[in-house]
This record gives sequence, C-alpha cells and structure tokens, in this order.
Amino acid sequence: MGKTSTEHRSDGRRGEGVAAVDRAFNILAAFKMREEPLSLAEVARRTGLYKSTILRLATSLERAGFVFRFGDGRFAIGPEPLRLAQIYQESFNVRDLLLPVLQDLSRDTGETASFYIRQGNVRVCLHRVEPLRSIRHSVREGDRLPLDLGAAGTVLRAFANRPDMSLGDVRAQCWTVSFGERDPETASIAAPIFTTDQQLKGALSLSGPRERFTAHGISKASKLLLAAASNLTSAFGGDASVYRAKRATG
Repeated sequence: MGKTSTEHRSDGRRGEGVAAVDRAFNILAAFKMREEPLSLAEVARRTGLYKSTILRLATSLERAGFVFRFGDGRFAIGPEPLRLAQIYQESFNVRDLLLPVLQDLSRDTGETASFYIRQGNVRVCLHRVEPLRSIRHSVREGDRLPLDLGAAGTVLRAFANRPDMSLGDVRAQCWTVSFGERDPETASIAAPIFTTDQQLKGALSLSGPRERFTAHGISKASKLLLAAASNLTSAFGGDASVYRAKRATG
C-alpha cells in the first residue's frame, strides 16, 4: 500500500513525464558512497517504488550511462555522472564560488575570512575578505604561513590524505580554534572543505584580535563557519552531512 500511494501522489502532483524524471532521480539517489552494487529488492526498499517501475526506468538510465546493470541483476552507478561531475567542477571559477561565502562570513562575524590550501609543509592563503572594522587581522592573498601553527594549519593536517593521528579530536569535531599560535595577539577558527569522494579541498578560516574570541564569540563563529563549510562542500561535490550533527549540537 505504501508504494502504491507514493507513486500515486507523484502522478497527482505533476504530469507523467515529470513524475518519471522524479522517480529516475530517486533511483540514482538510492546509491551511496563505498557500497556494493544494489539488488533490485534493495533499490525498491530505498526508493519505495515498484520493482517493475525501477526496471522500466533503469533501462533508460542504463542506456544513458547513469546506471550499470550486472549480469546477476544488481545495479551500480554508471560512468555518465562522473563526466557531468567533471563538467560541473570546470564550469565555475573557484574564486567566484568562494568570495560570496567569505564576504558573508566576514560581514556576519566582523572578522577576516580566509580560504587556505596546503602546499607541501606550508599553507597558502588563496582568498580572503577583511571586515570593515578598523581593528582586524590582515592576511594577504598569496601569503605562505606555517602549517603547524594556527587553526587553518591544524585543519589541513587533520584532514590530509595522511592525517596527523594526534588530531583525532579535530576530525571528530570538524573544526578547531587556536589562540596566539602564530601571533600572540590573534586567534582563529577553521573548518575543512571537502570535494568529491570527501577529498580535502582546503580550510575555511575566521581570524581576528584574540580578545574578541570569547566563549560566546567562538560559539557564534563556529555555527556560521560550519554552515558556510557545509554549503561550500555541497557546491564542490562533497558530502555535507559531516557538518549537520556538529551544527545541531554546537
């Protein structure tokens, strides 16, 4: 009965053509990272669709390269989504994606918002936006800073392909804060940004005078930072679910 009502509601809201597209996307959404191919029964369980509906739509999805069907009847994602993902990654300028987020963070917190990447044993400030307030922490784009000092450096080490195993608490919390590590008068807070296959893209950071990083200030900044990190990770094709529990309890 549950499957019948689900499919009926879909038809009632939209024309049949659109409903079929919705169901096809529903099938694709059933697949998750690092899983074995799915049986027809499992796809039906996850989507709430009839097996006959899945088989009909899977024929079109397979023909277009979105789904691959094994000889034993199991299904996996086909090669076409990878081609589209590559087009997506190349379709925008990273700066165009980052700058609005950095501008919002700097405006909402009154601190310097930066994006760092790792290059060998240093971190490089790729993009940054400074607040309007007169007392601020000035970091220039292109600056090369120590990887072992500051919140952004800690994040880049904690989420690297070969992570620093002493930073398990940072990986569990998904953000970190530092006080006076590089400059005794400044503090910073940072979170990771992920891309496809949860590869580390870089570190999103807020920094400013140490006296403004009170318990209340850090609580507010961490929530804004994690929300921004979640949005950027989604835009880069990563899995933003890693931030949700942290925002809920932060």
